[in-house]
Amino acid sequence: MATKPVKLLGFWDSPYVNRVQFALNLKSIDHEFIEENILSKSELLLRSNPVQKKIPVLIHGDEPICESLNIVQYIDEVWTDGPSILPSHPRDRAMSRFWAAYIDEKWLPLLWEVYEAKEEDSRTTLLEKVREGLVLLEAAFVKCSKGKAFFGGDSIGYLDIALGGCLGWLKGIEKLASVKLLDETKTPALLGWAETFCSNEAAKNVVPEPEKLNKCLKEFQAQAAAATK
Repeated sequence: MATKPVKLLGFWDSPYVNRVQFALNLKSIDHEFIEENILSKSELLLRSNPVQKKIPVLIHGDEPICESLNIVQYIDEVWTDGPSILPSHPRDRAMSRFWAAYIDEKWLPLLWEVYEAKEEDSRTTLLEKVREGLVLLEAAFVKCSKGKAFFGGDSIGYLDIALGGCLGWLKGIEKLASVKLLDETKTPALLGWAETFCSNEAAKNVVPEPEKLNKCLKEFQAQAAAATK
C-alpha cells in the first residue's frame, strides 16, 4: 500500500498544507506537489474533495485523503518505517489531539482575524488574545516535551506539526504589526522550540518566509476584492 504514488494538492503558504509537507518529509515519502489556485480551483481538487472543496488533499494511488491532521495521522499509520508521529501512549495521544483541536478551533482563527482587522484597537485586542493562547501552549509544551526539544520528545511529533504549520503566519504577523509574540519573558520554551523546529530538515524549506507571505496575502486580498466587483 505504501508503494503507491503520492500527490499533494495545496498552496505553499497554507498552514494546513505545510503540516502535510512536514509529515511527508519526516517519513521521507516521495511525492508530487500540485499547487492549486485558491481563486480558481482545479477540477482535480473539486473531484478529490467534493464536500469541502479545500486543500490540502493527499492522493495516495487513486484514493484522496482530506483534512490536514487527518492526513498526518494517515501518513503515520501507512508509512510505519519512518519515525512515529503520534505518541505511543494513549494518554499522550489524547493530549496531543486535545491541543491540536485547541489550535485549530480557538487559536489559529485569531491569526486570521489579526490579518483582517481594520482598526488598530481591534488588532491590539486580538494580538493580546494570541499572546494569551501562546502562554497556554507554552505550558502544554513544558508538560508534553518533558524537557526535550519537541512536543513529541526527541523528534517532531503530531503536536509539533499542528503548531509548526502556523509559524509562518505567526512570524508574518510579527513582521506586519512590528510586535514580538514569542518572547523570552512569557514563552521562552516555545521560542526555543520554534527556532529548533524551523531549522529541522523536515521544516526548514517549508515554513513560509514572513515577507513573502505578507506580500502574497496582499496580492490575494486585492485579487479577491476585484473578483467580487
